[in-house]
Amino acid sequence: MDFPSLVLYLLITLPFIFSIWSLIKRTKTKQNLPPGPWPLPLIGNLLKLGDQPHKSLTKLAKIHGPIIALKLGQVTTIVISSSIIAKEALQKQDLAFSSRSVPNALHAHDHYRYSIVWLPVSDRWRSLRKIFNSVISANNRLDSNQYLRRKKVDELLVYASKCCEKGEAVDVGRAAFTTSLNILSNTVFSLDLADPSEESSRQFKDLIWNIMEEAGKPNAVDYFPILSKVDLQGIRRRMTVHFGKVLELFGTLIDERLESRRSHKINGENDVLDALLNISEGNNEEIDRTHIERLFVDLFAAGTDTTSSTIEWAMAEVLHDPNILEKAKMELEKTIGKGKKVEESDVARLPYLQAIMKETMRKHPPVPFLIPRKVDTDVEISGYKIPKGSQVLVNVWAIGRDPSLWDSPTLFKPERFLGSEIDVKGRDFELIPFGAGRRICPGLALAVRIVPVVVGSLLNSFDWKFEGGILPKELDMDEKFGITLQRANPLRVVPFRF
Repeated sequence: MDFPSLVLYLLITLPFIFSIWSLIKRTKTKQNLPPGPWPLPLIGNLLKLGDQPHKSLTKLAKIHGPIIALKLGQVTTIVISSSIIAKEALQKQDLAFSSRSVPNALHAHDHYRYSIVWLPVSDRWRSLRKIFNSVISANNRLDSNQYLRRKKVDELLVYASKCCEKGEAVDVGRAAFTTSLNILSNTVFSLDLADPSEESSRQFKDLIWNIMEEAGKPNAVDYFPILSKVDLQGIRRRMTVHFGKVLELFGTLIDERLESRRSHKINGENDVLDALLNISEGNNEEIDRTHIERLFVDLFAAGTDTTSSTIEWAMAEVLHDPNILEKAKMELEKTIGKGKKVEESDVARLPYLQAIMKETMRKHPPVPFLIPRKVDTDVEISGYKIPKGSQVLVNVWAIGRDPSLWDSPTLFKPERFLGSEIDVKGRDFELIPFGAGRRICPGLALAVRIVPVVVGSLLNSFDWKFEGGILPKELDMDEKFGITLQRANPLRVVPFRF
């Protein structure tokens, strides 16, 4: 359901909201609020969002300025579309902007109460974040698990080779999703969760897709919290089912591991699950089983969809422009040899491949508004007052296409990053696809290792042609808005040998 459909749904099926609306406190905080379009009664500015909110809000920013105020139903929403103001919010006033605006869908199984993504900044959150960093994203951990990632990329290449022999197309997004999922599941559980030959594995993959789809749908109760207990569209109910199935699987895997540890009296650290169980057994107050299960939900839901989407967009942009494809292939051939595997250690010697990754994240940030933030007290920024309880969106899609920052921003030009010190690690606010400050995406370190190796390996191992014989310039590059910014149509390409 897109935003115009949502508005129509509200107007047709919820006439009683008009009477409820009259009971809502009408706060007049317009003085010192950022500028923005005048809200309509009841629905506010919901009609302004359209079915591509990242684009609609970028257009509004051109009219009203780099920081604007909207009324989305009952919710005051502040949209930041400037790298300068984003830096002020996420760096200079980071703590004030560090709380989360929690979608109603995440109330399923009370997930937001245990999640490292959705918990407010607190002692519990700091403890979980520290544990996450130590057992998953620390450099020594990532280095020790490199062989697992290499194995899963090799399996992707084997799959592509089979498609090559049969003359069949590879659905790049699906294949990248399977690879990302198995990299995580082997890192965490020492097993594959996405073997295409096993029905149970396909079901798990579909579960993750369903969670991301439901989480990305416009939800009426997010704009009218007074109706949160009603669950008008059934999104929370469906999320409860999906979460329940994922938690049941994780619970079974944890039970099996606990039984194995008891029977074999082994308390080693073979994978992330062992490491977390060791911490929990040493101090259950630091992290308990519920937090471990919810950490896994966050890791698998966020870590697979965003990674696979970025890989798919990178491949689409490179194959869309033969000149870029030729430059990428020449660098790979010259640096590591034609047809050879790309290792993580090679990436530092492949500046054009790195530039492709940065340019992909500039033009197609995985999460166009980052994770929504909320202010818990009145805050002043850029001379404007942000009222307590306001939702705050940072439109990184708009920042990535700001003509004052980027020359020809709608063009895909990796060359803009050659010789540039701009990186994606939260220090350069013109390029913050992972966010910045204390709420920066905890999976950044893993993602920047996976994406260039997968893309580089696919480009260096095969040539590619589009399914149906379409020409590169004919490739559809439209976007589909959701919790992640995906291609409107899957990238399907046929691999063939040099």
